Amino acid sequence: MTNELPAREAPVRALIFDMDGTIVDNMRFHDDAWESWHAGHGLPFDRAIFFTNTAGMAVGEVVGPHFPNADADEVARLAEAKEALYRETYRAHVTPLAGLLALMDRADAAGIPMAVASAAPPANIDVVLDTLGLRSRFATIIAPSQGFRGKPHPDLFLGAAERMKVEPASCLVFEDAPLGVEAARRAGMRAVAMLTMLGADAFAAYDNIIASAADFVALDGLPALRFSAA
Repeated sequence: MTNELPAREAPVRALIFDMDGTIVDNMRFHDDAWESWHAGHGLPFDRAIFFTNTAGMAVGEVVGPHFPNADADEVARLAEAKEALYRETYRAHVTPLAGLLALMDRADAAGIPMAVASAAPPANIDVVLDTLGLRSRFATIIAPSQGFRGKPHPDLFLGAAERMKVEPASCLVFEDAPLGVEAARRAGMRAVAMLTMLGADAFAAYDNIIASAADFVALDGLPALRFSAA
């Protein structure tokens, strides 16, 4: 059963941002790390298929099926090896997606709370949010490390709405991956597809998408982001 979605132009009372590929355009660095990790373990890797099938999942959920006999500690070690590869290469390149800071300034001025709902592990979240100095601007940061299931489960988004004390239907999610958009749909939330990795056609099947854009500048004028009824 799906939740009934609000009208496309209904007032937005909270913003929820995925992090990787949304706050920052970093998914290619993740893919490079995953490719190296797969090669190191003698596993096949197809970049396009891998992103579509796994983006938004917790890293342990991605690693675990490759090693069905591994215990939780071993899965965690394998996952951290991949994440360390990513952080080593990406740390010097952290830059906010164009238009993000201007949107956040407008949301702050209108009293619109904001959250991060990311499948990334804490150390990866630290690299992005602390490098950009954004951590204090978010009302809450939600991740699987806090006990939430990864996307496409709606848990991360519902947890963010609950912590912000906002009804899910009044939230707008920014996502770059189909699994994330599906998670938003299951949470009863509208979504904007950020086209940092995929084209708009990858999101055509989702009825909760109200816009698709390469960056936040392209969203200037979107009715749902006017905050007129906040």
